[in-house]
Order: sequence, then structure tokens, then C-alpha cells
Amino acid sequence: MRTAKSWQPIVIGFDASTEAVHAAEFGCRLAAAAGTTCHVVHAAPDEWPAIVAASLPGAMAEYRQALVDRARRELALRMEGVDMPLSHDEIDVRLGPPARVLGEAVRGVGAELVVLGGKHHPALQRWLGGSTALNAVRSLDVPVLVTRGAPTLPTRILVAADISAAAGPTFAAADRLARLCGAQVRAVSVLRPIELFGSTADSQPPEYYALWEGMLQRDVWPLIRSAGSETVVRHGAADETIGQEVVAWGADLLVVGSHGKGWVDRLLIGSVTEQLLNRLPTSLLVVPVSAALEAASRRS
Repeated sequence: MRTAKSWQPIVIGFDASTEAVHAAEFGCRLAAAAGTTCHVVHAAPDEWPAIVAASLPGAMAEYRQALVDRARRELALRMEGVDMPLSHDEIDVRLGPPARVLGEAVRGVGAELVVLGGKHHPALQRWLGGSTALNAVRSLDVPVLVTRGAPTLPTRILVAADISAAAGPTFAAADRLARLCGAQVRAVSVLRPIELFGSTADSQPPEYYALWEGMLQRDVWPLIRSAGSETVVRHGAADETIGQEVVAWGADLLVVGSHGKGWVDRLLIGSVTEQLLNRLPTSLLVVPVSAALEAASRRS
């Protein structure tokens, strides 16, 4: 099924891991369904600092090309016997940190989506910046889809919604993908108990629930465009409750909005989005809300 608005290219980050192979298969299938192209990129380490490269431009250009060629050979070896929708010769190999390489590729081809393979990293490695998915979500202005498991197009899409400005862009991205894949949509809003009244749902004043659900009915649920969609309200900690809903409903894709908090906030306390990304209960689409709102304001 095609959407009214044509899709722009899809960029796929690739490192020859099993997770990356699944992400490449998913991204290529999604691009084929959308009638667009997929652009697979691999980030290879740049072993010389920028100050050295600037002082020796001629020699460094030759050396950097040698690094790219070596990375291509390593990819070819790692991909031997791997069933892939494209050959290693079709992969765009660039030097630099993965998030920066992905950003360059997005701008170069005018992509609207990045697809990555999800991996679980130790907490210390994430804190030191060792997760490509986390860094991509933090730095890119386009949605990032992190796959988990088999590379099948989604049939059940769960959207996490709140009463902020994030709801509109998040629902729009979910609806567009659901129309493309013919998927069912369910929206969940998680109401966290006010600690002042205790930590359990039963101890909350009824006016608290009534106010929240009234705002959902008035301002949030009408934003859903998918036919036959469902809405539910749950109580508890957001990341845990959303993860439970993923399992209970059998969602194969979770869509969340990233509010664009500063990196210090994310580093010290972590956002719900990043907690979900670290746990990865299912494939996860992260929509950069601030970028979507800015794009919408420019169009209006």
C-alpha cells in the first residue's frame, strides 16, 4: 500500500553484524514497499586527527583512500556467506564516527529515515558514547528506526503518546508507516502516579485521572489518522509500562517521540526514549519532535 506523499530515500547503517544484516534487509524491504531507494553506509575509523590531515592534505587524501579500501576488504570478508539484499560493493564506506557519517549520508541523499540494527550495550559503554543508535537519536534531525530480530515489516504498531507537542509528529510518523505496511495502530498514554499522593495508581485523586484523560480525548486522540486504531491509558513508570504493553499486545514496532532535551539531561538522568532504546522491547522508531515541528512551521 502506498501513501499519498512519496517517500524520500532511506539510509541504513551497516557494520556487518547480524543485527546490521537484519536492519539492511528491513530497510531494503521498506524502501521497496515505499517505492524509494535505500542507501547503505559503513563508518570506518579515521585513524588520523583532523589537525594532521589539514597540514598534509595531499598525502592524507591518499592515506584516507587506503583506509576506505581496507575497510571495504574487511567488509567483503565479513560478508562472505551472508545472505544480503546487496553486495559489499554497493555499500558506501566513509571515514568518521558512525553518527557523523550517518548525518552526512542523510544530507547527501535527502533521506527521511535512518535504519540501524539494535544491540544491547553495557551501561558504562553507553555512558561513554559506545552506542551508535543512541548517538544517532541524539544528533540526527530525521527519524531513526532501530530494528530488533527478524527483518519483517510491522503489522502491529504501538505509539507512545503524551499531552505535549510531541504527540502530533509522533502520530504522523506512525500513521504514515502504518499506511505503507497495512499495519494496525494502538496508541498508549502512560499516566505516572503523583508521588505526593503515593506511588500507586489506587492512591491518586480521581480528579487527576479525569483531567489527564480529558486532555487526551480533546487534544491527543484526534491526532490519530489510522483507520481502526485503538487507544489505551495505563498507569505506572513510563518505560516499564510501555514495555509491558509491547509484550501484552504483541507489537512489532514501537513509535516514540524524542523531545530533544540537552545532552547533559540525557547523560545524567536519561529520557524515557533512551531507556526504551537501551532495553529495546521491540523494533523502535524514534521521531525527533523538535525537527518535525520546525519543518511544519516552515511549510505553514
